[in-house]
Amino acid sequence: MQFKQNTEDGSCDIIFNEKEVEIISKNKKLHFTPEAFKHFGNALARVIFEWNLNFNDDVKNMQSFDDTVIEGDDEFNK
Repeated sequence: MQFKQNTEDGSCDIIFNEKEVEIISKNKKLHFTPEAFKHFGNALARVIFEWNLNFNDDVKNMQSFDDTVIEGDDEFNK
């Protein structure tokens, strides 16, 4: 999977290759071995740090809680 962030507004697309789409479609989930999960976590931490550089101040200061509802919009399928 690839994370492609739009540096102008901070939005992001997560792009899956054909094999990943097949796995998700078949299993309805992603499963990581402990080693793969560690690598994924390390890569995700780096990406999250870099993403924050491209957010405007309002988005940078947003907080999320356990009951925060995350909604998509019509822009989702671009």
